[in-house]
Amino acid sequence: MISRRSVRSVFLLLSIFGESSNAWMTSKIPQSARRTVTALQAATVASPTLVEFSKYEGLGNDFILIDDRDRDTPSLTPEESEKLCDRNFGVGGDGVIFALKPPSEGDYDFRMRIYNSDGSEPEMCGNGIRCFAQFLKDLGADAESYKVDTLAGPIVPIMNADGTITVDMGPPILKAANVPTTLASNAEDDSVVEQTMECNGKTWKVNAVSMGNPHCIIFVDDLENDIDFERDGPALEACTEFFPAKTNVEFVQVMSDTHLKMKVWERGAGPTLACGTGACALTVAAIRAGKIPSGNKVRVTLPGGDLFIEWNKGTDNKVFMTGPAVFSFQGKAALK
Repeated sequence: MISRRSVRSVFLLLSIFGESSNAWMTSKIPQSARRTVTALQAATVASPTLVEFSKYEGLGNDFILIDDRDRDTPSLTPEESEKLCDRNFGVGGDGVIFALKPPSEGDYDFRMRIYNSDGSEPEMCGNGIRCFAQFLKDLGADAESYKVDTLAGPIVPIMNADGTITVDMGPPILKAANVPTTLASNAEDDSVVEQTMECNGKTWKVNAVSMGNPHCIIFVDDLENDIDFERDGPALEACTEFFPAKTNVEFVQVMSDTHLKMKVWERGAGPTLACGTGACALTVAAIRAGKIPSGNKVRVTLPGGDLFIEWNKGTDNKVFMTGPAVFSFQGKAALK
């Protein structure tokens, strides 16, 4: 019987000389000892870190949700989140959302942070906050509403009896410097409405609105024929001459006084099936530009489905968004 000391000596030899010593081990060491050495080799290979997650989507805008309610900060780095969002080598998603414990100051229930699929961190995400609220409910934190701390300020999602979620998105930010945009203001409150901008070799009429994150809204007659979406979208997103923090880009076609249709190129994520903050921003822009009247609930059709937006322009100035958030699946993923 070979001693443990001998096995350790052989294992040390293998660790030094690697694969070149395998043939020697096969010919010189008894089979029982070989099994012991092989087990020792396997034990030295570090197991991959597994991340427990749940997957949700809001009109096809899909997110990986992480339960970090015992933490102040996200358990994953932006780089790890980017890898997890990879649709070929990871779970796949438009972003990773972290449910964190609330800040010590302020009457909050939770804190939300999000990393986009490119590792960047947006201030807020409209579809993401609905998925976040549904995630909390499914975790057992069942409530009629949640007050959530975000980088865009407090956001309140409300759970409706029909399964949809209405989110109090707060008032829009219209002052050009606060969007932020360097475009010259041309409307009340130092805001930008249908302002001329040159980008990607074209002249655009631009509306700038922030819902805690910047949006560049452009109205067109025909969404399918008036733009080159795959080229104009990223060019406008990265037009830091006029949007120094980059921007989300919405192309909008007015269908009726209560119906808008849009395509979105999201900052940090590219083309997505839906953008909740974008739907809110473009509704505000449409009313301010005189494209539709105020006072109505507006149906916004996105590639992934419909959201319903209300802007209380004449009262508390808040924007409300209503739409679905659906659980897809859950599991464990290896961080690579």
